[in-house]
Amino acid sequence: MSLSRRQLLARTGIAAAGTAFFGRVQSALAAISGTADTPGTVAGDGSYTPVVTPNGSTLPWVMKDGVKEFHLVAEPVKREFAPGMMVNCWGYNGSTPGPTIEAVEGDRVRILVTNKLPESTSVHWHGILTPNGMDGVGGLTQKHIEPDETYAYEFTLRQHGTYMYHPHSDEMVQMALGMMGFFIIHPKGGPKVDRDFAIFLMEWAVNPGTFTPNPSIMTDFNNFTFNSRVYPGTAPLIVKLNQKVRVRIANLSMDNHPIHIHGHRWWVTETDGGQIPKSAWWPETSVDVAPGTTRTMEFVADNPGDWALHCHKTHHAMNAMSHDIPNLLGVDQDAVTKKIKKLVPGYMDMGSDGMGDMAEMQMKGPKNTLPMMTGTGPFGPIEMGGMFTVLKVRESLASYDDPGWYQHPAGTVAQAVKSVS
Repeated sequence: MSLSRRQLLARTGIAAAGTAFFGRVQSALAAISGTADTPGTVAGDGSYTPVVTPNGSTLPWVMKDGVKEFHLVAEPVKREFAPGMMVNCWGYNGSTPGPTIEAVEGDRVRILVTNKLPESTSVHWHGILTPNGMDGVGGLTQKHIEPDETYAYEFTLRQHGTYMYHPHSDEMVQMALGMMGFFIIHPKGGPKVDRDFAIFLMEWAVNPGTFTPNPSIMTDFNNFTFNSRVYPGTAPLIVKLNQKVRVRIANLSMDNHPIHIHGHRWWVTETDGGQIPKSAWWPETSVDVAPGTTRTMEFVADNPGDWALHCHKTHHAMNAMSHDIPNLLGVDQDAVTKKIKKLVPGYMDMGSDGMGDMAEMQMKGPKNTLPMMTGTGPFGPIEMGGMFTVLKVRESLASYDDPGWYQHPAGTVAQAVKSVS
């Protein structure tokens, strides 16, 4: 369900807010309307670098009697995975993942949850140390939130780190449809980074030609998303050369995902259990993020260029494909192709020499279905999809808008050479 600007303003209580709050609402509006792939950062209270949720937003709050009050609305939403594919999802405040909640260790927070779904729900604060009655497990620690009811969760934040929120009512369906979000608790004081990104991993079963994910699927998914977007719909991560960068990854899908960064190594600084002592940080270029966990990495962006950032399970860096086609790799199809063409003019054999050519063909598929491999870079087809985006490191930036493709210094690009025997 889409929100009108009037509805969003009413729900966020903008009339009582100040300038900083208005900025947060503008970010949410831009994200919901699709006008901003990378919403502007939120000012926060100055003690931390606000998190950027690419293709997402940050949840505004108001201070009431010393308590930071947030308002989540659980509701059906429509999400564009990439231009050409719209999906019927469930989420919060008009988006999936829901808006990122940011607060500071020691804050007292109140989260109002209004249920606009057609069934009951609840919200679990995954990894956060709450009183038992605030843990959000429907039937166990609270009653389920029925449609049109609003529940209040209130607790004091006794830790810092990267956490999540998601339902604990009919969670198989509700999470399969996209109900999840970040809950980030910044430490009091401590060193800050220059850029702080949050990426939620998810996998979906959306059959070609359809619009609604199948929540009954257990293993055979066909769309793999960063913040509920697939490449080329994923926003790039824009940083300046030598900035200190933090990337937070969360996973509530059915599989683990090894997230790989090119051109840099990063240090694993947090798990969903909290901060790792600096003496125990370890370097990686691929970090495996298991279901129900978060991982936080930091690095210095000291290598200019356009660097791939993707899941290293090869089927997770592409879009929908048929998994039951025969394996024709290396098969000579010429003779049978000639016969078929007599019956089906325009028939074209495929699969004998790999599938890379499909990225150039851009064959028209079923409605609401993206090409398996797509995207075009400065040197031709990129031949990717799914969990893939680009880290763009630049020596100078006037803003964090997409600066376009990297201009390589002369002599630094691999080129064809004469055959060497």
